[in-house]
Amino acid sequence: MNEQIQKLRELTGAGVVECQKALLDSGGDIEKAVALIHERGLARAEKRKDRETGAGLLESYLHNERVAVLLELRSETDFVARSQDFKELAHNLAMQIVAMEPADIDDLLKQMYIKDESIRVEDLIKRVASKFGENVKIARFCRYEL
Repeated sequence: MNEQIQKLRELTGAGVVECQKALLDSGGDIEKAVALIHERGLARAEKRKDRETGAGLLESYLHNERVAVLLELRSETDFVARSQDFKELAHNLAMQIVAMEPADIDDLLKQMYIKDESIRVEDLIKRVASKFGENVKIARFCRYEL
């Protein structure tokens, strides 16, 4: 059971107790446990979507010295904003904006994610939000092209 808990923690970033409960609820099935953790995390994230996002970071991305993006990604706490997962999300969102030229934030959220076309950008953000149990949102972005 400890090996399963560790594997589930690596896959989801969830805490030990949450992993134990998901494994019990799923009858020891790792895939079902992952789905339960994401589902429960998304429920928490939905409850927090109106909470103030007072922390965050700016991500810049330059592609072939011809297209540039500046993105403001926000979270509730500085702890989350400094995490590797949050920084990676910001970078991936900036790459998405360079590649897909969204008109605005709503357009971006509805787009299929370029690295995994089985999910939308909105779902990608929700995954990170559920991992931390915090509100994560795109505040604004700008895209420049020569």
